[in-house]
Amino acid sequence: MAQLAQRDPHALRMLYERYSRIAFALAYRVTSEATTAEEIVQDAFETVWNKATTFDPGRGGNVRGWLLTIVHRKAIDNRRRVSGKTPRPVPIDAMLHILALPDAWAEVSADLLAVRVRTALGNLPPDQHRIIDLAFFEGCSQSEIAARESLPLGTVKSRMRLGMRKLAELLRDERDTTALATGEGVLS
Repeated sequence: MAQLAQRDPHALRMLYERYSRIAFALAYRVTSEATTAEEIVQDAFETVWNKATTFDPGRGGNVRGWLLTIVHRKAIDNRRRVSGKTPRPVPIDAMLHILALPDAWAEVSADLLAVRVRTALGNLPPDQHRIIDLAFFEGCSQSEIAARESLPLGTVKSRMRLGMRKLAELLRDERDTTALATGEGVLS
């Protein structure tokens, strides 16, 4: 990010090569349109290029999360701008051709991550799981979720916050357990 903040095009190329597929998959998941998803990803990387100096790793974030947040917000904004109707949900299985990676390790790694996230989501209380599913996989805003689920907005916000904390905790615990089992990060 330091190189990107100094306007190094090589740094942008490296970032794009690393995250463009997952950014596209997220945009496609929200918009259900490949051309629109491509435009959103391009716009998101332009935003990253122009705002690289605003990235602050000290705020607990990472580059991947920052980028995907930008992509998600742009996809939601696009969806709202294009129409007021709720898009049809796109099942993960329908996106496999988009996520196909030529590198076998990357494919295995992505599959393992998807399993970890699905498992963690399955361990959330149903009310929190539902709110997160509507927000991240159907692209609904918290206000839309409140209306759709006939819940007060405060309840939706609370469930979202609690669910995201629990999800982060579950994924962190599972990562720590895996690192211990494999010896990753252990000094000899």
